[in-house]
Amino acid sequence: MGPVDYDSELQRHNAVLRRTWDIGPRDRVLDIGCGAGQTTCDAARLASTGSALGVDISAPMIERARERADAQELGNVAFLCGDAALHPFPAQAFDVVISRFGTMFFADRVAALANIARAMRHGGRLTMMVWQPVESNEWAMAIRRALATAMPVAPPPALAAFSLGDPALAEQTLDAAGLVDVTFTDVNEPVYYGANVAAALDWVCGFSTTSTALQAMAPADRERALDTLRETLAAHDTGHGVWLGSRAWIVTARRP
Repeated sequence: MGPVDYDSELQRHNAVLRRTWDIGPRDRVLDIGCGAGQTTCDAARLASTGSALGVDISAPMIERARERADAQELGNVAFLCGDAALHPFPAQAFDVVISRFGTMFFADRVAALANIARAMRHGGRLTMMVWQPVESNEWAMAIRRALATAMPVAPPPALAAFSLGDPALAEQTLDAAGLVDVTFTDVNEPVYYGANVAAALDWVCGFSTTSTALQAMAPADRERALDTLRETLAAHDTGHGVWLGSRAWIVTARRP
């Protein structure tokens, strides 16, 4: 397996998520937080006579997504660099909205999801994958504990990533955004962090929360934290890569 990236990290999640989309050949699909375009391109192949639009706030990711679509010679896919919370999508333009861990970071989740809902046709479907609460995610807790060995107070997790993990709160958010028939499906799949411990350590140190915590440490503390991180990752080396446990929800909803 090649170098780790976000798509390879979530390879098992992606396989589960694709099976839930139920995208028809004529559907118009909107992909929120599309990243490098894997999910958008997958959706475009399913919507063979329809279309797929991927939206992401990161210009480098959108550039990579366009390169990917060109390489795959997909003529029914497009990408937009912008904030899905604010972008003036055409009303009722999409039959299906999908998102793989792309809806948790909005500053105002109700307003953002309401904006997205307005872009869905009546009866249109939303299928999104979000993390369950931080305590249910071994990868987040293991990294946090490793960093805490060199800090007087454990660094707080990036709580925005888990902001839709509570089903009651998530359903309330979707209801306030004008969406109904909310369902939750448990996804218990590990994340992939690399072919070996060295690759996994490089990947984890690239996380914003990890790098910020390490940069705030004195050199000796930083080395101690890195040693602990290395040991933590080594404990999860299966011989077929470094895998850590995770829990997510597939959340579905409908515009009435």
